[in-house]
Amino acid sequence: MAPRVAMVLAAGLGRRMRPITDTMPKPLVRVAGRTLLDRGLDCLAAAGVEKAVINVHHFPEQVAAHVASRTVPKIVISDESDLLLDSAGAIVKALPELGSEPFYILNADTFWIDRDEQNLGRLARAWDAARMDMLLMLADGLFATGHSGGTDFFLASDGALSRSGGAATGLIYAGAAIAEPGMFRGAPAGPQSLNRYFDQAIADGRLFGLLMGGSWITVGAPEAIPLAEAAIAALTEER
Repeated sequence: MAPRVAMVLAAGLGRRMRPITDTMPKPLVRVAGRTLLDRGLDCLAAAGVEKAVINVHHFPEQVAAHVASRTVPKIVISDESDLLLDSAGAIVKALPELGSEPFYILNADTFWIDRDEQNLGRLARAWDAARMDMLLMLADGLFATGHSGGTDFFLASDGALSRSGGAATGLIYAGAAIAEPGMFRGAPAGPQSLNRYFDQAIADGRLFGLLMGGSWITVGAPEAIPLAEAAIAALTEER
């Protein structure tokens, strides 16, 4: 069954997006008339997600006010105003709300344009709890807009992942995943990165990936906004 709960990571400081983020949080930056956060929440709603836990830190009151009227998915705010917990720390704090079943993880500063079918639905169908602790959605750099870094993972024929070390032949983590909550239980509170959990799952042979269909878009700096909007316009024309 597809996850019905999601963790939306929206608490980052967005330093590379300055000066825009001097007065607003990065997830509320608008691209082609819609905020990054709403684009992610729309994808979750279309995938049947009923509850989304959103962590907040930078201008938290703006995020809370923005989603206050949203009913699908139901929004729960996880307040990190006092201490930014990083990606895994945010999940550990939110575990009581995330529940005991596998859940989606979604970065609030990236989005994608599906091609023939919903990528989150494909991810859910590929999930296999017997083999996996985490299943990551991956993007090919040839179909990515706004990405300026290297690659993250190599994808084996059976879907298993290993670190690519930035190699040109690798794939990019697309900021969406399914995770088994048990891998976070008993973890210490406080700031920590998901990379620690990626590496542990690799060591255990339980980190897998799925190459997404369509086009992936990340908006890391102000100059990436017009590139993203041009990509959206081109993809819309193709349809």
